[in-house]
Amino acid sequence: MTETAATSSFGFRDVDAREKVRLVRGVFDSVASSYDLMNDLMSGGVHRLWKDAAAAKLNPRPGEVILDVAGGTGDMARRYSKLARRAQERRGGADAAVIVLDYNAEMILAGVQKGGEPEMVWTVGDAMKLPIPDASVDAYSISFGIRNVADIPVALREARRVLKPGGRFLCLEFSRPTAEAVRKAYDAWSFNAIPAIGQWVAKDRDSYQYLVESIRRFPDQPTFKAMIEDAGFRNVAVTNLSGGVAAIHFGWAI
Repeated sequence: MTETAATSSFGFRDVDAREKVRLVRGVFDSVASSYDLMNDLMSGGVHRLWKDAAAAKLNPRPGEVILDVAGGTGDMARRYSKLARRAQERRGGADAAVIVLDYNAEMILAGVQKGGEPEMVWTVGDAMKLPIPDASVDAYSISFGIRNVADIPVALREARRVLKPGGRFLCLEFSRPTAEAVRKAYDAWSFNAIPAIGQWVAKDRDSYQYLVESIRRFPDQPTFKAMIEDAGFRNVAVTNLSGGVAAIHFGWAI
């Protein structure tokens, strides 16, 4: 049985890891109905470009099983499905299967109501204990979700476990801006504007305050890269987006 961390960060607080699971569930129960709109407002729509870049990097192929963890309302899964289908139209092959897995049932419900693609399957599950057999998926992705996990190293080991030999790992996450000027501007925007927008649109300042704080507590690019390597991935590479406001970490299960 895998041991999990005793404590975990919840924003700027350290809490019991089991308590973080409950608290994060409460956050996403609260924001599920307005989550997609808030992403547009918080990023000025730039998150769509980041997601496009990540989906292209994953390069979905016909016949693959792709697991999208913390898949929420299905933004990434829809991209993977469409890219796999386009590749299938060019070169043939079997249909891809894109599994959208999220711990929060409210987020899954919001995604189902939004509509999906034929390749998509929706399920509720835990990133730290995936209901997926060993070595059964071709690609694993987690986008803007890993920082909400109570024990990140456990989640990374689970990703490694379910990937087939030669499988691909991709994480898209907020990260550390590489330039001081960008970092200061981003801090000013996120700490002042994002909670206020959350209050205005979602009537929930506290949840968006947590989301901002969780970004600041997340490891920087080199630290997270080392964590992915410690989980057993190889050839791990980092691609900074928007000056490091977000980053794609990509590795191989070899």
